[in-house]
Amino acid sequence: MVRHQKDVNGKESLVKHALAKRIRKDIVSGRLTAGARIVEGTLGKKFGVAQGSVREAINILAQEGFVTKDAGRSARVVSLSEQDVSHLYTLRGAMEGLAARLAVAAHADTGKLEQAIQRMREAVRSRQPEDLLDADREFHLELCELSANPFLQQQARRILLPFFAFVRMRVLSSGQNTAAWARDLDAHQRVLDLIREGEGEIAEQYVQRMMARFAATAYHNWEKAPVQKRRRSAAAE
Repeated sequence: MVRHQKDVNGKESLVKHALAKRIRKDIVSGRLTAGARIVEGTLGKKFGVAQGSVREAINILAQEGFVTKDAGRSARVVSLSEQDVSHLYTLRGAMEGLAARLAVAAHADTGKLEQAIQRMREAVRSRQPEDLLDADREFHLELCELSANPFLQQQARRILLPFFAFVRMRVLSSGQNTAAWARDLDAHQRVLDLIREGEGEIAEQYVQRMMARFAATAYHNWEKAPVQKRRRSAAAE
């Protein structure tokens, strides 16, 4: 009986993770658009699975930031307006700048930050935007972890996971390549160098300026690329 229960639980786990992967693919490809409502019953019929499995898959995607889920309401694909993105970059500048200063005060081990930058560089060289986005997200999450402030760490995950999920959706659906990150790599390296040099206040100010620069161009680049892609396709026809 115990073994049977383990087999059942294992099968259910495979189903929910496989289903989450399929829904995630639909979100990233644009088949499920930003803000789209995710109806458990509809997806259950579409994929031939129990509604409970769909609910568990949605919970996985909510933890990853791809969907938002409020009590008593259907889940929706994460959606951010241009103003939302601008506000989030402002908040990130304050939050991650503080994290950089606290990391210096805590004499934090920056090894994982360096590893994330190395993965970013390799992803640029190999032209793998998904790998680049993963490494970029890990850099910023790790920066906040180095603050040694549990409240900052918790808020960082609440903000960064949906933010990077949205970025992934926009970048991959637009066909944007990794070349746009070349300058950003130098900025990430500068943050690491300042922390290692013990320049907490300068690191804080630099992160704030870096986020302000990102805010000025990021959303425009994400939205401009799909238009250019459509124009090229139309011209080819």
